[in-house]
Amino acid sequence: MTITDSIIIDAPLKKIWQTFTDLTCWTNWNTVIRNVDSKENAIAHGCSIRCSFRPFFFPIRVKIRIEQVVPYKSVTWSARKKGLTARHEFLFQLHNDAVMVISRETFSGVLTKAYGVFLPKKKIAHLKKTFLKDLKQASEASKETSAESM
Repeated sequence: MTITDSIIIDAPLKKIWQTFTDLTCWTNWNTVIRNVDSKENAIAHGCSIRCSFRPFFFPIRVKIRIEQVVPYKSVTWSARKKGLTARHEFLFQLHNDAVMVISRETFSGVLTKAYGVFLPKKKIAHLKKTFLKDLKQASEASKETSAESM
C-alpha cells in the first residue's frame, strides 16, 4: 500500500528545509509526530528518531531510521513495528516561486494484508495531509516573521 500527497509551500526552500530537518523545533509546529527524541538535533543520514503518532485512540511509539538525506531535495526514512514496515520519502521540488513538498509512504509486511483494521488508509492519509499542512503553516509563518523584521 502506498499513500502519496503533496502541498505547495510559499516560502524559500532553505526555510522549508530548515523547518523540516530541525528536530528541536518539531514540538512547535508538528501536531502529528509527537514525543520526538533523538541524539541528533537535526535530521541526518543514519540518525534515529524515537517518536509517537496517533492513528487510533492510543499513541503508537516508533523508531524511525533516516536512510538517506539529499540536502534541499529529499529525505527518506523507515520504521518497523510488529509485522509492518513503512518507508517514507519526502521530496522538495521548486515550483514557480514556491516549493512543492511530496510525501510518499509505502507500507509492507504481514499487517498490510489486513490494512483496513490494523492500518486504516484514510486515517494514515489524514495524518500525512495534516503533517504537510503543519509544515506549510510553520514555514510560511516563519517567512512572514522574517519579512517583518527586515
